[in-house]
Amino acid sequence: MNSNQASAPRISENLILSVIVLGSLMASIDSTIVLLAFPAITSALHSTISTIIWVILIYLIVTAVFSTQFGKIGDIYGRSRMFNLGFAIFTVSSFLCGIAPTDITLIIFRAVQAIGGALISSNSGAIIADTFQRNRIGRAYGFTSMSWNIGALLGILLGGFITTFIGYRYIFFINVPIGIVATVLGLMFIVDKKRERDVLDIPGMAFLGVAIALVSYGGIEYASSGLTVTNLSLVIVGILVSILFVFTERRVKAPTINFSMFRNRVFKNSLLASLFQGLGYMGVTFLIIMYLQGVRGFSPYYASLLLLPAYLLSGIFAPYMGRLSDKYGSRLIASSGILIMMAGVVFYIIFLGVRSSVYVVVTGALIMGLGGAFFWPSNLSAIMANVSPEMRGAASGTARLLGSLGIIGSFIIAFVAASSAIPRYLAFAIFAGTSNVIGGIGAGFVTGIHYSFVALALMLLISGIFSVTRGTENRHQEDHSKKDVPTESPK
Repeated sequence: MNSNQASAPRISENLILSVIVLGSLMASIDSTIVLLAFPAITSALHSTISTIIWVILIYLIVTAVFSTQFGKIGDIYGRSRMFNLGFAIFTVSSFLCGIAPTDITLIIFRAVQAIGGALISSNSGAIIADTFQRNRIGRAYGFTSMSWNIGALLGILLGGFITTFIGYRYIFFINVPIGIVATVLGLMFIVDKKRERDVLDIPGMAFLGVAIALVSYGGIEYASSGLTVTNLSLVIVGILVSILFVFTERRVKAPTINFSMFRNRVFKNSLLASLFQGLGYMGVTFLIIMYLQGVRGFSPYYASLLLLPAYLLSGIFAPYMGRLSDKYGSRLIASSGILIMMAGVVFYIIFLGVRSSVYVVVTGALIMGLGGAFFWPSNLSAIMANVSPEMRGAASGTARLLGSLGIIGSFIIAFVAASSAIPRYLAFAIFAGTSNVIGGIGAGFVTGIHYSFVALALMLLISGIFSVTRGTENRHQEDHSKKDVPTESPK
């Protein structure tokens, strides 16, 4: 084989990776760009912060509800079709968000946008696993992690600039040209491999969607309103429906989640490590944002700027950590990342006070960001390298589901912690940047944050236990084009 023939597959791989990275970049920009626009949106649409906060919350819930289902649909009808459809939906709904005349229509269009985002995220991981050999997927996931961090950074910068000098509606319009380019490139370069058609598990999808929606909504209502009969009932019913889902899935021919995947310890432990890492990491981020805006009185823009170095550091290191996980396996790299993140939380517990220097915040964020760079690409590559090809969409969607549940759980932890010292409505206002006055109870709020940090460190510890005990893997044993039988040798 001459050099031109050998380089052709690599060129194709890089083109596909570029489209995936562009999708991650767009979704990531949208995840942070909205945060800085809350005051402007609330004022322009004559709304309240308790309503506008659902611009973020509805996105989290819808993504969680549909991620696994869309991954399964991608397995059956084609991952590239679902991925490109997601881009199209995301682009059109972004435009609709920009022209939304009321707060309710904006929330509805954000829900539609989340459907597009779920189609993209639940199939992108599977497309990478289809494209790259098992001993090279860590590097690919490293680049997607890098794009996520750079996108979060750009979202902060663009969100502050656009909201201040152009108008909040353009934080949604900015997605339109990016989405058009990404859709065209996706249609050109990402093509499905031929696969056997299966049937959709409609009852299973319905049970799973209802269960996630009820538990997520009930938990968020608990964070915003306190414990009530209504939100407690929602959570209980959601848990019961989830039990019914598991019972149903074990008896259908083509389940939405094939529980045989969980027989592989590397796969199972990597997923659980991801869930608890999300609970711990994002909870710290939420509380630090509230600390900077509520206790220190910084504007949302300045508060976000203090977190930029951490995003930048994580983006730089992620591809290298992904490459190392390809060479040495994920267990050492990912577990080291959890340990580093725990060190960041302990740093905040020791040094963060009412009048701490901003350098304390920046240093803690840098430690957490470095830990994330170790964990994210290596852990995701472990998930996708240890599942058979026909289940990659479902596996990618399940990983996205647990990530979304981690973010929702972190949000609940942060607001329950905040409400121990201040009224819940004020906690919402502080988080959204519409209020930065705590007054004489700042010390109590910081004490509540410290207690929460202990709980979040415990979440990271649990994640670390799952990570360390996942077993070792051999990514060099088999080419991705062959039947990808999971391999592990627990040690």
